[in-house]
Amino acid sequence: MTINDARTGVGPLLRDWRRRRNLSQFDLALRAEISTRHLSFVETGRSSPSRDLLLRLADQLEIPLRQRNTLLVSAGYSPVYQETPLEAPRLKSIREAVDRLLTAHEPYPALAVDTDETIVAMNGGTRLLLAEVSPTLLVPPINVMRVCLHPEGLAARVVNVEEWRSHLVGRLYRQAIFSGRESLRVLYDEVASYVPKAPEDCQGLSDSIVASIRVRALGTELKLFSTITTFGAATDITVAELSLETMHPADEHTADAFRAAAAAAGQTAPWAGEVGSVATPAPTAGG
Repeated sequence: MTINDARTGVGPLLRDWRRRRNLSQFDLALRAEISTRHLSFVETGRSSPSRDLLLRLADQLEIPLRQRNTLLVSAGYSPVYQETPLEAPRLKSIREAVDRLLTAHEPYPALAVDTDETIVAMNGGTRLLLAEVSPTLLVPPINVMRVCLHPEGLAARVVNVEEWRSHLVGRLYRQAIFSGRESLRVLYDEVASYVPKAPEDCQGLSDSIVASIRVRALGTELKLFSTITTFGAATDITVAELSLETMHPADEHTADAFRAAAAAAGQTAPWAGEVGSVATPAPTAGG
């Protein structure tokens, strides 16, 4: 996979993002309500864009907040969007929201990840699902793609592994293209190398937000599907880059298996304290 490196200057950066979104100058100019001539002059450096125009173009191009700051700085403006550590008091309400969502989803797996697919919080249901994954993959910082796709990870127990792997690798490919993040490109190259022949054209894979998985765990075969949720209208980089993945039982047998396993383990709340700082693990029964 090839992702263009960011180049110096606001014009080349804008052109790169426009091409990444498969938009012509005419299409982008129409959406941003400016002339094609003006946009062309901005991209070639013949015209200096205003701060408001840059933000309008970034909005139409759906540029991630972190990269919007880069765009502003390249044009000589100060960055607009803050990046607040997740443990900061300012994000207390976000941590509490994530905590509530992870807790509410028990006993089924749920986790919060950042833009590099690093797990910042997970609940007890996730721990149950990953119980037989190699411990070396569960040493923080834990990367969800690595845990899922590594030969010693969850992939070893997935029945429909080809279908599931294609979905995850394809999703990672699109995230790398969409965000322009070099770290995601490197991660894509790594997980694609786990199998002798990785998908050659992940762009053509399904864009469905629901992924089905059949996995041998908890002493039986489980059937699950997953959904991904992000924080809408976020203005802080940390929050904008945070997503929640929840796995749901696809049949009653799977639901019963998780309920029984959670009851046996005494797990009723997120175990995120060991991974991030979003939630604190509740004591186990008898603890």
